[in-house]
Amino acid sequence: MKRNFTLWVLGFFIMLCHDAFAQQFTISGTISDQNTNETLIGASIFIVETKTAVLANEYGFYSVTLPKGTYTLKISYLGFVDFSETVILDQNIRKNVAMSGSSQQLNEVIVDSNTPRANIRKPEMSVNKLTVAEIKKMPVVMGEVDVLKSILQLPGVTNAGEGSSGFNVRGGAADQNLILLDEATMYNSSHLFGFFSVFNADAIKDLKLYKGGIPARFGGRVSSVLDIYQKEGNNKEFHASGGIGVISSRLLAEGPIVKEKGSFLVAGRASYAHLFLKLADNENSAYFYDLNTKLSYALNDNNKLFLSGYFGRDNFKINESFRNTYGNSVLNLRWNHLFSEKLFSNLSMIYSDYYYGLELEYIGFNWDSGIKNFNFKYDFKHYLTNDLKLFYGLNAIYYDFNPGEITPLGEDSAINPKQLEKKYAVEPALYIEAEQSLGKRVTVNYGLRYSLFYRMGSQIMNVYADNRPVVFNQDLKIYEKADPIGTRSYGRGETIADFNNLEPRASVAFQIDEDQSVKASYNRMAQYLHLISNTSSPTPLDVWTPSDQYLKPQLLDQYAVGYFRNFSNDAYSLEAEVFYKTMKNRVDYIDGADLIANEAIEQVVLPGKARAYGLEVLLRKNTGRLNGWISYTLSRSEQQTPGRDASEPGINNGQWYKTGYDKLHNLAVTASYDLNKKWTLGANFALQSGQPVTYPNGYYEYQGIHIPSYGLRNENRLPAYHHLDVSATYVPKPDKKKGWQSEWVFSVYNLYNRMNSASISFRQNEDTGQNEAVRLSIFGIIPSVTYNFKF
Repeated sequence: MKRNFTLWVLGFFIMLCHDAFAQQFTISGTISDQNTNETLIGASIFIVETKTAVLANEYGFYSVTLPKGTYTLKISYLGFVDFSETVILDQNIRKNVAMSGSSQQLNEVIVDSNTPRANIRKPEMSVNKLTVAEIKKMPVVMGEVDVLKSILQLPGVTNAGEGSSGFNVRGGAADQNLILLDEATMYNSSHLFGFFSVFNADAIKDLKLYKGGIPARFGGRVSSVLDIYQKEGNNKEFHASGGIGVISSRLLAEGPIVKEKGSFLVAGRASYAHLFLKLADNENSAYFYDLNTKLSYALNDNNKLFLSGYFGRDNFKINESFRNTYGNSVLNLRWNHLFSEKLFSNLSMIYSDYYYGLELEYIGFNWDSGIKNFNFKYDFKHYLTNDLKLFYGLNAIYYDFNPGEITPLGEDSAINPKQLEKKYAVEPALYIEAEQSLGKRVTVNYGLRYSLFYRMGSQIMNVYADNRPVVFNQDLKIYEKADPIGTRSYGRGETIADFNNLEPRASVAFQIDEDQSVKASYNRMAQYLHLISNTSSPTPLDVWTPSDQYLKPQLLDQYAVGYFRNFSNDAYSLEAEVFYKTMKNRVDYIDGADLIANEAIEQVVLPGKARAYGLEVLLRKNTGRLNGWISYTLSRSEQQTPGRDASEPGINNGQWYKTGYDKLHNLAVTASYDLNKKWTLGANFALQSGQPVTYPNGYYEYQGIHIPSYGLRNENRLPAYHHLDVSATYVPKPDKKKGWQSEWVFSVYNLYNRMNSASISFRQNEDTGQNEAVRLSIFGIIPSVTYNFKF
């Protein structure tokens, strides 16, 4: 039998592939929900005769190339009835498949981007996915379903404690996570200073967290990528859903613009706990609101347009003297185009804006700051053969940083207006990535990203002796700000500093048998933005700043090896990974660093390095009335800033010390039990090592006041953090498929009322004069009830 060989030469890629037969054809199409036409991300397509398995991409598109013949096409997706059909492949075929749901309960969006079987074969590791159904079954704080709190139940993911913003992945800082909503960057992921996330679970279709082995199409952060896609909306008929909770409510509406061609989705949330304060004559308030929108329209079989957006704001007020407003705004216009049955493209034009505003009436000024970016992306997915897929593209991001602007409040204000110099930057990048099968047992994914960064004017920059904005005082043995010896002025568009980095990525999966495999990955990543904050958890006031001649880009190298296995016909699955990563140019702060409204941040920071390593284990039960998972992480996260020469001790005497997000032990147990048709029970248990902190190791007395003295950084820890949450979901009419459908969700957060320490402060008791430690706890036990509905 004659075989054809094709030599592909693309950049540094050289691939020799053979076609099994001279005459081949392609079957391609889109997988969607029969009831809503919502595309199904990651649907599994299986060809029985050749045992070929592929997955639909993030827009539900698939492509399979086979020799001429007759085949059985099987498509499966969790929560949907399996689809099977015999196709005669004697020409290229467009086969769009609409799948019917196996259940129509209220939380109908049951998506799973992969099946356990596919995870064994695919060279994808250090990736976790959560279905919207799983998230909605988890117990929540104050009745509000929270996407970010749910990912804390996954291995390798922690946070800085209750009421804290952001999350940490594999010992990385919160600012090292790239958070995407429909490809748009979200710079602050929390409402109410960390109590809730900005993501409305009703509007979300798919969620995937990359902790390692990160594909070349992602860049700009060095720790993780949280990739979230919104629903597209029902283009067949109008539906609405929502919920009424203890402190917030939400409503979603979706329906056709043009039946089976265009759709809209609008989802809103708002909290109203502050209204109860007004009833008690309390003038303080804290509330949030957000709005998710999406429009989609199919021009024809080969072209689709999407317009998605998000707008959210938080408002915090103390009397009339202090008012704080902050939030995200994003907008994304996308065009999906199918050049052929083998070449899929997506063009995106994205706007993202994070705003922070502060009004201090008792001082008499307004403070505004933020960051904006404009992102152009063009991505291609090329299905060359079943054994070789290429992904390539480009993107360019323009940044506009506003470090802060002060304006007087009222005519009587003694404050002079001032605008801290704005900063500008451009970050272009190119990437190419291949996924290739090398025989029946080995599958590899390898790619290269080439990123550049240009720090642009206009700006006046300080010049320092020996190019050192921080000096070491040999007499006092402390680091201090250096005095500038001059300045240099850069005009608008002039390059202040520029960088470029090659970021290779590679992962490989070796399939031992049908139920187990071993995987390994390596990735290098560059991050050109820095979050200026000396807290372990981001706050709304944190300021982003670009790399320049003083702040160098962070560079990460990460290695991981894992073992993956399915048991008992995929009823159970086990994932175990070890990882090790190192990082260059991690910012460290000198003692006493002042960060707010600092026009010369380089005077209070030093470049350091970091490392993190650990073991992650995830055991899942995938089927049956009782399902859930147990995750455990044993890890270490450390930082070091040695002296720049022999005369300097560095930070912490140049020793490695624990970062503020080091958690040696992290255990999470999540379970859901279907008691009967009407009742579903859920529970979460979390146990983590306490957060590293620095306690005083002594004190001295000055004029009758005890002044604490401190030792090395992060030598101590807060007490262990743990809590148990439970929930019960009641569906009054589980067999009702149309019209008004509803459910009640009863939950108790922190069932045994554990008073976890958010912080411990030390003070001198005014009455006794003795020193004392004071613990601050955010949450005790919190019961809640939520009424959800749809029609």
